[in-house]
Order: sequence, then structure tokens, then C-alpha cells
Amino acid sequence: MPTSPVQPFDAAQDLRDAPRAAGPRQRPKDAATLILVRAGKTPEVLMGRRAPGHVFMASKWVFPGGRIDRADFTASAATDPAPASRARLEAELPPHRARALCLTAVRETFEETGLILGRAAPPASVAGPWREFRQAGALPDLAALTYVARAITPPGRTRRFDARFFMADASALLAPEPTAGSGELDEIAWLPLEDARALDLPSITRFVLGEVAERIGATTTRPLPFVRMVRGKHLVSHD
Repeated sequence: MPTSPVQPFDAAQDLRDAPRAAGPRQRPKDAATLILVRAGKTPEVLMGRRAPGHVFMASKWVFPGGRIDRADFTASAATDPAPASRARLEAELPPHRARALCLTAVRETFEETGLILGRAAPPASVAGPWREFRQAGALPDLAALTYVARAITPPGRTRRFDARFFMADASALLAPEPTAGSGELDEIAWLPLEDARALDLPSITRFVLGEVAERIGATTTRPLPFVRMVRGKHLVSHD
């Protein structure tokens, strides 16, 4: 059975989202993003609006996420990544870095929204950015993550990331509603897919939102899109 159609990417809008900036060429930093989905007759996704003062994507609506942290390489978890996602990640990265990026997605979502994608566990005292997560009585549930897309920020931007996008069902959350989080997002909400499409979104967020819409309820395996710039032109390949 054929897969659903692949999503179009708006290259012109991507250039308008974050114009080129003067300065030395930056290497992209590994990062991870999590798209939480509430299934139902009208599926919803969790999104947040970046505060106006941000240098990168100010006032845009995005999914929670951020760059990898050293602590993500050693953090404990309740489960391992699901075999399919693990195999795809490890085709691109060493196993320890692939696992760390899964943890990045969970940690950043907790920091920005207060939501815990995890399983109940005795509270533990640890140092560093995982402290509050572990004190809340949870361990990350990496098996709940599905690797759905990858994108590298084009050269010349004020920030560059090699971002892996993960998707997870909200049923894996220990609590269903977000809190204020760290303040990086000045508004957080569960939104129907069609309402989310109407927001001021970065082009890559809109692209991945379309990918998520195709995956909800899908019965076939979809190719994994990889968005990047090659020789000055945007390229979208599918694995």
C-alpha cells in the first residue's frame, strides 16, 4: 500500500522567518523537538508562542524543544527508544547521542511547559537540568517517542540547529495540562490541527505540522523527511 503524500516546504517563507545575519559561519548544534498529540475526533497538538524578545523566531508559535545538554548523555530513563525510531536515529548518529536527543526532547518539553512525558518513579536527587524532573517523581518514557522529521537551519542565521522532531501521544503524559514552564513560551495551548495551521508559524513548524497530520491514524509507514540547504537551495529528501 503506498504511503500518504509528502508535505511541501515553503522555502521562501523560511528565508523570511529568519533573515541572514552578519558574522562568522556557525555550525548547527544538535537539538530536539517534541510534538505532543491528543487523539480524538478533533486531534489537537501542544504549541507555544515564543516570547517577543527572543533573537530567534520571536513571537512565532512552535513546538517545545531546544539544544542538547551534556546531562542528557547520562540521564536515566524508564524505557529505551522504540526500535523503529532507534534504528533511524542510529543510522545518523552514534547510539549514545541518539538516546541523548530523545532525552533532550523530553527535558526541553518539561522545562518549557511543565509536562512530564514519563513513568512514575521514586523521587531522586540529581544535579543539573534533570533535577526538577526527577524530584517530581518520574523517569522519562523514551519508548513513547516516534522520530518523524529532521531539519538543519540554513547557514547565516543567528542560531543554527540540527533538529530532530519527535511525536508522542498525550496519553503518555503524567499530567494532561501544561504549566507556565520556564517562561520561554509566553502562551501554551492545546490546539486543533486546523487552528494551529492558522497561527504565525515558522515554515519548518508548518511543514512538520503537516507531517504530523498525515501520521495521525495512519496505517502505513511514512518516509522520514530531512530538510536542509544544499548549494544555496532548500532540499527535502525522504528516507
